[in-house]
Amino acid sequence: MSYNTFEGLEVYQMAREFRKEIYRVAKKLPEYEKFNLVNQMRRAATSLTNNLAEGHGRYHFQESIQFCRQSRGSLAELIDDLNICFDEQYCPEEHISQLKEQAYAINKKLNGYIAYLSKRKQEDSN
Repeated sequence: MSYNTFEGLEVYQMAREFRKEIYRVAKKLPEYEKFNLVNQMRRAATSLTNNLAEGHGRYHFQESIQFCRQSRGSLAELIDDLNICFDEQYCPEEHISQLKEQAYAINKKLNGYIAYLSKRKQEDSN
């Protein structure tokens, strides 16, 4: 797979694995959460990877940065959703902790990618 595709981005690969984990958690939530928390988690997880893909496809640094920021916002939503899962005792604490650590690693990688794009934008304008 070529690095020139969004699929070659390490941050996308990490986010994609995280999305899969969130979907697995959502499948195990109580039926009465189907139209509330389950739906919210699935939309935020999809938004996480969709925004990375769309931003990469824009070929404009500022737009790419904005889509990465939206992706980061979706990631923050998912961390809060995991807190809800913990608070409501839907998932074991250890599993929630692992997922949150994974989310923090993605956030760190996203921040690095945003910094890289910002630097490229600045170089491009000089």
